[in-house]
Formats: sequence, C-alpha cells, structure tokens
Amino acid sequence: MNRVGKIDRKTNETDIRLTLDVDGAGKAEAATGVGFFDHMLVLFAKHGLFDLAVKADGDLDVDAHHIVEDTGIVLGQALSQALGDKQGIRRYGTAFVPMDEALALVALDVSGRPFLQYDVDAPASVIGSYAGELTEEFLRALAVNAGLTVHVRLLAGRNAHHIHEAIFKALGRALSEATRIDERIVGVMSSKGVL
Repeated sequence: MNRVGKIDRKTNETDIRLTLDVDGAGKAEAATGVGFFDHMLVLFAKHGLFDLAVKADGDLDVDAHHIVEDTGIVLGQALSQALGDKQGIRRYGTAFVPMDEALALVALDVSGRPFLQYDVDAPASVIGSYAGELTEEFLRALAVNAGLTVHVRLLAGRNAHHIHEAIFKALGRALSEATRIDERIVGVMSSKGVL
C-alpha cells in the first residue's frame, strides 16, 4: 500500500509544495523560511515516523502567519489524500510528551469531523520569527483540512520553546498511532461504515 500525499498550493500569499509519506521512517526536510517552524515540522515527522518534505515561500515581510497556516492546510490535504478511504486504520491516537518542565497531551480522532480544542495557557512569546499563537492556527488548519478531531492540552510548562516542542512531538506520535494499519480491522473503525 502506497500511502503518500503530494500537494502543491499557490496563492497570492504563499507557494507551498509538500509531500507526506505516512509509512515513512521519520525523514524530514522543511524549508519554510521560519526557522523555529522548520524545527517543529522536523520533530513532528521524526516522532511520527512520517517522511515529510516541505518547501514554502511567501510574504514573510508581513509575518509568518500565512506560511504557518497555509502549511497546515497543505499538510492536512496531503494527509487526507494519503489515507484515502481510511480502510484499516486505528483511527484514534493519544500521546503525552514531556520536554523538560513542559508536558503536553494530544489526543486525536481521524473522524472526518474537523474540530480543534486547544487548551494551552502558554506565555506570549516570539521564538525567532515564530509567534507562539501560530501553533493553534497551524493545528486548526490541519484539523479542518484532514478531517481530524484534535484535543491539545498543556499539563505543565513555562518555557515557550519547550511547550511548543512538546506539542509538535505529541502531535506526531498521536497521528502515527491513529494512522497505523491494524489487520484486525475490516473496513473502517466505525459502526457507520465510513469515516
């Protein structure tokens, strides 16, 4: 089974090319022009065992918002494309990830019902050119475009870098669990017969 999504998306604000292999080995190349965001995408792929290649250009002279949000859109579309009809996937994934004093929980459902619950009381921060509130924007764009229900909760944390790193790692681990094929599942993991 070849579970790969490839999306090219160009708008007046951004130009993004992304390839996602759900059954990868954690290899990632990210070049968005936003250093901290590249670091987070690499961690997401590494800890989710996804192969990910992202090249994004855009209006960084404005700020990083459009690049980050649009990358979430494209990643969500690539994930949806790669999973197809979602036959045999486990559907649910949960991960607790510590990063020094920070502890993040991500629980998600590949449900076809987009929703983001983001309970993160983190200090307002700018890490390099990455504003901390962009993590929520990225996750919302991902959830909407991949049809995911995503709950994110910060259980502990003071350092902004550690908080966002724990969230992205937990996202990768939870999504990896949810997208794994289980031979015991006939069709999809739903009494409705569709996801």
